[in-house]
Amino acid sequence: MEFVTISSGDLTARINPLGAELWSLTDRQGREYMTSADPAFWTGHAPLLFPIVGALNGDRYRVDGREYTLAKHGFARRSMFEIVEAGADHVRLRLADSEATHSVYPFAFVLEMAFRLDGYALHMEATITNPGEEALPFSFGFHPAFAWPLPGGAAKDDHMIAFEHGEPQPIRRIEQETGLVLPEPVHTPVHGHLLHPEATQFEADALIWDHLASRSLTFGAAGAAQLAIAFPDTPMLGIWQKPGAAYLCIEPWQGIADPLGFTGDYREKPGVISLQAGEARSFRMDVAVLSAD
Repeated sequence: MEFVTISSGDLTARINPLGAELWSLTDRQGREYMTSADPAFWTGHAPLLFPIVGALNGDRYRVDGREYTLAKHGFARRSMFEIVEAGADHVRLRLADSEATHSVYPFAFVLEMAFRLDGYALHMEATITNPGEEALPFSFGFHPAFAWPLPGGAAKDDHMIAFEHGEPQPIRRIEQETGLVLPEPVHTPVHGHLLHPEATQFEADALIWDHLASRSLTFGAAGAAQLAIAFPDTPMLGIWQKPGAAYLCIEPWQGIADPLGFTGDYREKPGVISLQAGEARSFRMDVAVLSAD
């Protein structure tokens, strides 16, 4: 299936129906705000994480005494979405449960992903609906990889993340061998509300906030293009890159990898939420380009 292109005149986005994945976000000057997807580091662009975020213990989880196998971040990112609505500046895509998903995830679901451009802002909203008769447990996360450095000529070292609020609380880290969350939190690299990202911070994988105070932040350098990012519906955040790559992933999450050694029921997994029959839950992420001219 061909990519979908939408435009506001100020911004243009290209979306791959495979995974409903944002591949490109450019301004009217043609400047790219997303990853170059250099295969030497990581070929992802902005995968959607569903029905899990992160890794499971041994890639396995349990529901009502039955065991299932599911790869890191779930199956949505490798699933073909159907385009259900499209216009010049917007598109909505849908993924529903199927015989293939039932073999790894025994629940009825509908996942819709909507993209809309308005001037220099990209609005993204994922909506999960439970069309079944039993409760639907799931997690969801965004995983966009933004250009680092952003357009405008500023050096990587000049880029900062400014959180909406101070973030003094400890953060979580990943055990690299298993991909699971280590039991002991570590001291935050945030000073007040500012984080100065450096490649060395990601040698031990992502920085993870499992109790984030902020629901928005800005990323960029003074005097160059910056991104204002809002994520009002997600209480967790991951920031990640392969050290030295020309991207930085800023990932709002509802969910997290299994804690090290976790063997409980899937519904007890940290960050998993439950939708009753007929209910829906939406998760929004807005990205506005600042100082674009």
